[in-house]
Amino acid sequence: MDFEEELKKLPARPGVYLMHDAKDEIIYVGKAISLKNRVRQYFQSSRNKGVKIEQMVTHIARFEYIVTDSELEALVLECNLIKEHRPKYNTMLKDDKSYPFIQMTVEEDFPRILFARRMKKDKSRYFGPYTSAGAVKDAIELIRRIYHLRACNRKLPQDMGKDRPCLYYHIHQCDAPCQGNVGKEAYQQGVKGALEFLGGRYQEVIQKLQEKMQQASEELRFEDAMEYRDLIQSIQKIGERQKITGHSGEDNDVIAMAMDGEDAIVQVFFIRGGRLIGRDHFYLKVAGGDTRSQVMTSFLKQFYAGTPFIPRELILQEEVEDEQIIASWLTSRRGQKVSIRVPKKGVKEKMVEMAAQNASLILSQDREKIKREEGRTIGAVKEVAGWLRLDSIVRMEAYDISNISGFQSVGSMVVYERGKPKKSDYRKFKIQSVQGPNDYASMEEVLTRRFTHDSSGKEFDSFSRYPDLIMMDGGKGQVNVALAVLEKLNLTIPVCGMVKDDRHQTRGLYYNDEEIPIDISSEGFRLITRIQDEAHRFAIEYHRSLRSKGQVHSVLDDIPGIGPARRKALMKQYKSLESIRQASREELRQVPSMNERAAAQVYEFFHSSDKDEGGE
Repeated sequence: MDFEEELKKLPARPGVYLMHDAKDEIIYVGKAISLKNRVRQYFQSSRNKGVKIEQMVTHIARFEYIVTDSELEALVLECNLIKEHRPKYNTMLKDDKSYPFIQMTVEEDFPRILFARRMKKDKSRYFGPYTSAGAVKDAIELIRRIYHLRACNRKLPQDMGKDRPCLYYHIHQCDAPCQGNVGKEAYQQGVKGALEFLGGRYQEVIQKLQEKMQQASEELRFEDAMEYRDLIQSIQKIGERQKITGHSGEDNDVIAMAMDGEDAIVQVFFIRGGRLIGRDHFYLKVAGGDTRSQVMTSFLKQFYAGTPFIPRELILQEEVEDEQIIASWLTSRRGQKVSIRVPKKGVKEKMVEMAAQNASLILSQDREKIKREEGRTIGAVKEVAGWLRLDSIVRMEAYDISNISGFQSVGSMVVYERGKPKKSDYRKFKIQSVQGPNDYASMEEVLTRRFTHDSSGKEFDSFSRYPDLIMMDGGKGQVNVALAVLEKLNLTIPVCGMVKDDRHQTRGLYYNDEEIPIDISSEGFRLITRIQDEAHRFAIEYHRSLRSKGQVHSVLDDIPGIGPARRKALMKQYKSLESIRQASREELRQVPSMNERAAAQVYEFFHSSDKDEGGE
């Protein structure tokens, strides 16, 4: 990446930025009130960044960003993305901090308004999340003042009249439905007003408070005026719409487009469980005379034909052709009803607007780069499909085996979709049925386990969708192993082998009993090489970690008082013997299941060894 050129394109707007390393893993997520100013700071040598940031910057291969409408939205999105991706350098933000909600128990005859730390799967309505707990508490207090909703835990109407009214009745913030002072219908009017207020209709309340603040100021009741001012500020904080995290807990894809002549960018925001967890953008070459609706229709058909997970709802920027037919098709693919909606107002419309803004930025600033990337990924996949005479390829899976003289053989499965690695679907296999260095038998076990894995009902499981092409790290022998497994399981999936020359470099593809030569200067060849290297890397890393854990395991067995539970806790906390050796007694004491005596035994075991070695 040409950082200087990319930094010039940064907008002076709030948003979130994501730093990627050379392996395209997200290593840092941050928010900014001005992306232009904040991201540039990382690449200015004159700034004192601190050791962690200095180290992180040396690993940055590229960055991307998502613009938002406010810093508050950027903060919530940052939290979502950190929880989703667990970046290496976001150590200060790995505590899974939660943001508060306002809960309305609408399922009750006399609903309550409550402060909630998390959103449960119940019949209550939730509003939020919000970043200021104080503002939420102030808003709840204000709503009680205005609408006189209860906060107690009494079960009404069963407990009506059983006890005296609480303090809120005496300070005129509740009409005491527990005493029968207010009927259900009259109480529900207050509930309706409170829901409208929480839904965003708060301007009328602010206006009334401003009038009261002005009156109190004119009457020299300055304390009352300050109280009204503080309440107004709390309402304004609550009023900042939370597009980034909804309270529905649903799965949606938000899709918007920017189009200029023959070029179009479609931006997709992925919302899972009510949280925006990621996005992707796609470059489209527009056919002459196609309208925006036709382009979006074509995208939906192509994208969801090859996507393993289809959400419950698609939220679109504008109407599309054949909407009902597409919805029926997606419903049949999902197995549950899928809705297509074009929101005209509210939170969902704001989400569409944000997606459209990001699409416009990408189209105006990164058009040529996106074209090159499409050639490197989707274009490369099309080349491979052409060589193998396949109609289309979306998902490719590659496998490899790693061992040292048969010791702890492991298998790896890497997944590429549309020419890009899908690391969430990578899987590791510890070989169970094969003794010694037998790669063919090990591969047979891996493929059998992969294609007999029960993933029914698990829409996010990496085994829930079969690949369009299996790529084996070898020639005829490996391909025949795969074909034998598929035949035994009555599956028909194309399988090709990546044939190497004497220098262990890929020279062609073995497919349908023939070796197909490929252009080594093509993007398709480069993609095959990347997939092969990735499968090999993933297998070796897994094997290395098992060897390390095995070494740690065997040594810990020799320490008195360290049983299976403590051994497991130590192995989880410290990845190597050297890390355990360097830990202090107090640090060892903090490991779960360890007590002071066990920590001392571990410490003495390693450090008494040091003394013995020094005395020799």
